[in-house]
Amino acid sequence: MAKKAVATLQKGEGRTNTKCIKMVKSPKTGAYTFREEMIPNEQVKDFFDGKI
Repeated sequence: MAKKAVATLQKGEGRTNTKCIKMVKSPKTGAYTFREEMIPNEQVKDFFDGKI
């Protein structure tokens, strides 16, 4: 039987980070790529506004 691996990013205080995925269009080719980042909860709005 296979083992199940579980990874957590939590400490005792709850979730402090969020994984954000944003679709970005390349100016050269016009193709879409995905930008993924783990960021603190307070900066989620800035990530999607393009400030980060």
